[in-house]
Amino acid sequence: MISTESDARAYVAGLCDEEAMDRLDRLAQALPEENQQQNLVAKPTLSMIWQRHIADSAQLLEFCEMPSAAQPWLDLGSGAGFPGLVIAAMRPEMPVVLVESRKRRVEWLSWAASLMGLENCRVEGQRLENVEAFDAGVISARAFAPLDRLLALSARFSTRSTCWVLPKGRSAAQEVKDLPKNRRGMFHVEQSHTDSEAGIIVGRGKWSAKA
Repeated sequence: MISTESDARAYVAGLCDEEAMDRLDRLAQALPEENQQQNLVAKPTLSMIWQRHIADSAQLLEFCEMPSAAQPWLDLGSGAGFPGLVIAAMRPEMPVVLVESRKRRVEWLSWAASLMGLENCRVEGQRLENVEAFDAGVISARAFAPLDRLLALSARFSTRSTCWVLPKGRSAAQEVKDLPKNRRGMFHVEQSHTDSEAGIIVGRGKWSAKA
């Protein structure tokens, strides 16, 4: 279990190169200042940026195969940029699409992506319902919506090979259990590396509104 900032940095460094770490350092330095202007993350977590936000995002790479360039990583409700900006920084060869409807957070995401030199990152500043559908290789979401609603909203982006990686905290197992019996087998829960009480819902396949 990752329990310190130094552990978190070492963990992330093991998953990417030095250039990616430099990009992530820029994010870690810029976030506290922006957090004074808008509440991007809880203030108590600013002293644990690498553990609570960066490593927490980076670990999602362990639970899915990387999609091809034709199938972007889709991050829903990107907010402060976790996990979307972190994934884009660590995998610059892979297109990453961040969806965020709140204007000030869209501005932050666009500015941060530019600061980090993320040419592979696109910010969709609108509600997910209005984003033109494409085949997503991976779909991620951190504190976006309850699982059933999340799946319904993002189903049109999923394919038979789409990987879902959805950090859900303590509610992970219960949210999977609440799915229809004939659908819940598509997902399982993995233990978070950064929080002993948190789970990550992982699945593969196309979700349909019809059972």
